[in-house]
Amino acid sequence: MYGAPSWTRVRAAGQCQTAGRNVELPCPDGVHKLRGMIGAAAEASTPRGRSNRQAASGHCPEAGGFVCPGADGFSERDAWREVCAGWCPLFAGFRERGFSVEWHSFQCPFQLDWSRSFHPQSLEICLNLSGRGRLLNGRSAVDVPPRSAVFYLCGDGGPQAWRLPAEPHAFFTIELSRPFLARRLTGHEPGMHPLVKALLAEPPWPGGVAEVAPLTTELEHLADGLRHPPPLQAARALWYESKALELAARVLFQAGPDAELFCDRQRRVARERVARVVAILQADLAQPPDLEALGRLVGCSPFHLSRTFSAETGVTIPQYLRRLRLERAAELLRAGRHNVTEAAMAVGYSSLSHFSQAFHEHFGCCPGLYPAPGPQLALKARGKSSD
Repeated sequence: MYGAPSWTRVRAAGQCQTAGRNVELPCPDGVHKLRGMIGAAAEASTPRGRSNRQAASGHCPEAGGFVCPGADGFSERDAWREVCAGWCPLFAGFRERGFSVEWHSFQCPFQLDWSRSFHPQSLEICLNLSGRGRLLNGRSAVDVPPRSAVFYLCGDGGPQAWRLPAEPHAFFTIELSRPFLARRLTGHEPGMHPLVKALLAEPPWPGGVAEVAPLTTELEHLADGLRHPPPLQAARALWYESKALELAARVLFQAGPDAELFCDRQRRVARERVARVVAILQADLAQPPDLEALGRLVGCSPFHLSRTFSAETGVTIPQYLRRLRLERAAELLRAGRHNVTEAAMAVGYSSLSHFSQAFHEHFGCCPGLYPAPGPQLALKARGKSSD
């Protein structure tokens, strides 16, 4: 586990530093400035006269009050208390309507117990923009990298989960209760993921973790839209429910080979190829295969692969590789076991000046000052230049 970075100011034992004013975090389509402590999403969902800190402490504008423990005594407030305003319930309707939508933006000097926030007998979808999580179901561990999506069951004994230390975390969670899923998904069993079927079956209800998938362009756009609800308060419950159902339709179903339409198969193959390319690049950041070799490895022409990758991720393969290299170099620097030159060489940079320039463009500071002093490191996900 990483030690606490020097730039993190711990206000008291067990507390984390949350995002400060006008912080920039990597978001789907470039850079979204997170105003206040949790960004434009919180501004949209917090009425005038209510602070973001009130929202983080349990205020639910849509529910008309504070998020209180239910009949089972469960409450998320204790789980997120250590990250203060880094927890923002965009729509807190789990008790009344069976679903909730939350935005999380924080960093922590220690490993945070994420599973304390999981509602019993529910399913949770995570759209992970930055920071890494880890889920443990029995003896099976699943890592949740940046720019990925995953869902997990919190049955009678849900999975254990943590957010890793010394990283800027930014992610959405959509929490769906078992009664909500039963009401909405009954009659749509064909193609439903086996884990969802298990939750809708008779008890006991097990915990479980689905396969982690790359965050597709469609999911990125959906996630970005969650921060922009309609201005009319009366319409927000309906709007957020429609978004939760759209996300469920995209994530909780698997197309069988017999029922799969040609266009659906093409999209699935494209996503699988992109995931394979990402895995290949991550396996050897210092000496990755060139475009022709990648094409041979994933079974398509270099030209088609290049177009497919850009369509699915929104960036070119060289831009994506650049991002992976810089994020890995940042991890090495945070761990304190590599100096700047060693970190640059470890991820494939032969020019220290080129590395320093790219690092500054991506993170907002030169690598020699990373982690930078202050309450939060400004991150810039421009991704416009290539190696």
